[in-house]
Amino acid sequence: QVRLVESGGGLVQAGGSLRLSCAASGRTVSEYITAWFRQPPGLEREFVATISPSGSTVFYADSVKGRFTISRDNAKNTAYLQMNSLKLEDTAVYFCATGLEGGEWNRAGDYPYWGQGTQVTVSS
Repeated sequence: QVRLVESGGGLVQAGGSLRLSCAASGRTVSEYITAWFRQPPGLEREFVATISPSGSTVFYADSVKGRFTISRDNAKNTAYLQMNSLKLEDTAVYFCATGLEGGEWNRAGDYPYWGQGTQVTVSS
């Protein structure tokens, strides 16, 4: 069983930065792929970024490439999403998710464990 808790969301001005954290607890956390998804208001949940268990491989949605960075610190059982140059369209509830390797890296259904989400609101 893996439990995830996101934190770090809030209100930020366009062009600013936030760092989201995903604290994990449970067995073999270091063996799990970790990903961030987001759900803008009124829209469907979408993939943001994912990172391999070792941190050696990362993938990003085109919409956030060059602006967001996913990372993890397995010793702290925590994953991060550094968000820079935030845009109005980045406003969403951001979710952390984990799962064992073997599924599709950008498919929400392949991540069995999810946090409750943290709100990120970008203002003009």
